Amino acid sequence: MHATVTAVVSVLLACHGSSTAAAVAATPAQPLPAGNAAAAVADAATATTTIIPASSFGTQAAFDAAWDYNYPWGTDHNGGARMDKSQSVLDTEANTLTITATPATGQKPTKHGGKTIAIHYLSGAVHAREHITVDRGTTVELAGDFRATVTKGTWPAFWLTAVDGWPPEVDMAEWKGSGKISFNTFNTSSQVAAHDVAYPSPGDFHTIRCVMRDEDGKDVNVQFYMDGKLVTTQVGKGFTGKAMYLIINLQMEGSSGSPGPKTDTEYAARGVSIIAYKS
Repeated sequence: MHATVTAVVSVLLACHGSSTAAAVAATPAQPLPAGNAAAAVADAATATTTIIPASSFGTQAAFDAAWDYNYPWGTDHNGGARMDKSQSVLDTEANTLTITATPATGQKPTKHGGKTIAIHYLSGAVHAREHITVDRGTTVELAGDFRATVTKGTWPAFWLTAVDGWPPEVDMAEWKGSGKISFNTFNTSSQVAAHDVAYPSPGDFHTIRCVMRDEDGKDVNVQFYMDGKLVTTQVGKGFTGKAMYLIINLQMEGSSGSPGPKTDTEYAARGVSIIAYKS
């Protein structure tokens, strides 16, 4: 996983435990034009269910209905930033969520994977209230327009991770301070499909789209698109039917290197939507 960006996100996917997640005929995965994540909804016109509307960042009430603050498990994870609700701010007129990582001192260290990690930032994360599941015979699509920093020590991400145990994990977009964007699928800690490509013009928005389709009632085919072009295809073995959290967060340092920036770093998302349909 993991996150520091300015992200414009439009997410299309199936939700665990949602009785409304049934849909009609399959919609083939088609590339989206760059900088137009909202078009993802039109691309899936045959879908019968909208789990999160594109206006979910348009009012506080709409946000509260679809999203919650921080990680599903709390404020800390595997980097040098502690999540804090105050770092995630809605601009309802622009239908945008902006997360800011701010340098901080005097924070109590955290622990992850048996290691003690110093906290050097306060930052933010949000997660969807619904659990996301690619059920048998279902296609799940996630798409968004992102503007992400690739500065050393910044770690933005848009990702899915297991509700019960780990894996599965799918990193739809991850930037780890290297000048590249990563697309990853974790089958185990050692069986990882990871594909990195250059991330052009970090100051501009780029459309990210992930299409997850049940293949055989067991495995999930995962297609990753950037700016309307298929970048890589991976397989989530045994992912069908497993509930995942959807997270948008701005982590810092950790796998993205250190020290991180001495000034504020921003990550933003807008136009987020979630839909589901049958394959």
